[in-house]
Amino acid sequence: MSVHSPYAELLARMPIERHEIVILGSTTRYWVYGPVDAALTIVIAHGYRGEHHGLEPVIAQLPSIRWIGPDMPGFGESTPLTEVPHSIDGFAKWLTAFVDALGLTGTAVTLGHSFGTIISSKAVADGLKTPALILVNPISTSGLEGPSKTATKLTVAFYRLAGLLPDRVGEFLLKRWIVVQFMSSVLAKTKDRELRRWIHYQHHTYFNNFASRDSVVEAFEASVASDVSTYSDGITVPTLLVAAELDDITPVQAHRDLVESMTDARLELLMGVGHLIHYEVPGLAAAAIHSFLVEQGLFGDLPPEATTVQSNIESGAEPSAP
Repeated sequence: MSVHSPYAELLARMPIERHEIVILGSTTRYWVYGPVDAALTIVIAHGYRGEHHGLEPVIAQLPSIRWIGPDMPGFGESTPLTEVPHSIDGFAKWLTAFVDALGLTGTAVTLGHSFGTIISSKAVADGLKTPALILVNPISTSGLEGPSKTATKLTVAFYRLAGLLPDRVGEFLLKRWIVVQFMSSVLAKTKDRELRRWIHYQHHTYFNNFASRDSVVEAFEASVASDVSTYSDGITVPTLLVAAELDDITPVQAHRDLVESMTDARLELLMGVGHLIHYEVPGLAAAAIHSFLVEQGLFGDLPPEATTVQSNIESGAEPSAP
């Protein structure tokens, strides 16, 4: 049974187009949101086992921007990479080639979420030209050093077991309802029962949309092999970190240390939320992104329907969805 999205009405006001392109052997499906003639384009790299739907609550808050949300290779509707491995380096090469193929090199802002923050950071450090970098729920240090070390070690062991078992058995384990539900329940911090119900529905609907056991395990190994700090020395563009006080994967101090080590970075810390900023407080994330873009001279005023989002950022109050 479907659960109505609290952000559906905002999203329904935006034009959305589906396209596909072959990049490094992956038939990459991607979605374009917003006006064709928008003054600013943002290209998204989503989180691990996620897909383009995940960032839609944030996208819906800023309809004057042109957003491009691909399903990364091996996830959602995109096929796996064949010319490079599903490593951070492979995904970064894919992201750079994707942006270049769309003719957006040097003009589109790059936004990464969770696992996508590592990929986008690696791509920018390796030469992807972008006017700015936005990292939502950044993996600022190794997950093995995060607040939930025991849970992380158990997760690593689980994925490695899934990778060692016969393919069908490993995939069976990875797609079990209890596995997805446990992850969703741990990460969700909101006390709103209806919002939690929708978050769980999102995870159960999209979290298992991966191409194969091998590609998803390979990508998991990549996700724990490095973090944003691994590539921060090579990032010189203005960078925004939108982080969460209660993130189970990365402690707040790691974000602060990362910002201090970078050439031009700032941290927007959202209180009372964890690793699901994009689901629980997308309005606050959008407001932080908007403020950053305005400061960089990349974006003008908020559209009328989103002005309440901006007014709530300092108070930390998430505006009600229509």
